[in-house]
Amino acid sequence: MKIIQSPQEMQEISAGLRISKNTIGFVPTMGALHQGHLSLIQKCRKENDTAVVSIFVNPIQFGPSEDYQKYPRSLPQDKKLLESVSADFLFVPEANEMFPFGYQTKITVESLSAPLCGKFRPGHFQGVATIVMKLFHIVIPTRAYFGEKDYQQFRIIKQMAADLNLPVEILPCPTAREPDGLAVSSRNQYLSALERKHAPLVYQSLLEGGKLVEKKEKKPEVIRTAVIKKLQESSLISIEYVEIVHPETLVPVREIDETVLLALAVRIGKTRLIDNLMIQPAS
Repeated sequence: MKIIQSPQEMQEISAGLRISKNTIGFVPTMGALHQGHLSLIQKCRKENDTAVVSIFVNPIQFGPSEDYQKYPRSLPQDKKLLESVSADFLFVPEANEMFPFGYQTKITVESLSAPLCGKFRPGHFQGVATIVMKLFHIVIPTRAYFGEKDYQQFRIIKQMAADLNLPVEILPCPTAREPDGLAVSSRNQYLSALERKHAPLVYQSLLEGGKLVEKKEKKPEVIRTAVIKKLQESSLISIEYVEIVHPETLVPVREIDETVLLALAVRIGKTRLIDNLMIQPAS
């Protein structure tokens, strides 16, 4: 695995690969790699001639009260994990190279950024779209891989690529989970031992909603009430949102008569966790 720090060098390498007709698979990350990331990279490795992974903790997607400085960083361990899954290139730029003094340009995907997490993290998805656009221009990928745990992010990036005619295929990958159902996340390490014991309720609440849909419940409010009731079994969990939305537009649905996305965000102690479940009504 070759480690690249310079955006210009990475761009030159990628351009050469594309000229040689090599397909480039790309997995953008913020490091603190876990099994969820590794599953993306393994799929990327399998489907492309070259696998590129980036590690960059993006400052412009964190709000002023969020955890940019405390966000977990574990580059030596990350390098070992990437070598274990045969990544070809690791791109690790510095912040002052990605956002030099005087940087002004930002990318906004308007309607998809407004609901769900967008209500609670203003500017977050603008920061995400901007850094991903920059990384796409540098890495020049054929395909890029995103986890479905961050479903809103995936939809925003897919929309951005379509709107701007980017020559990259945006591919979703299933959420990786712990044996007790908790979605794998870098932020899980913030949880105390007690908080971690309560965390499986997040996924269990989604499954509770899914069961009702399987029983032909069509009213979103009934589903939301059941999910909230399950989450409230823990006094450690505070609910940010529980929503049932159309999977393409992320607009709340009035009736469940087709596939919908059940999405939520909660805080367990100081740790913010998100998760979702795609659910389909019984035929």
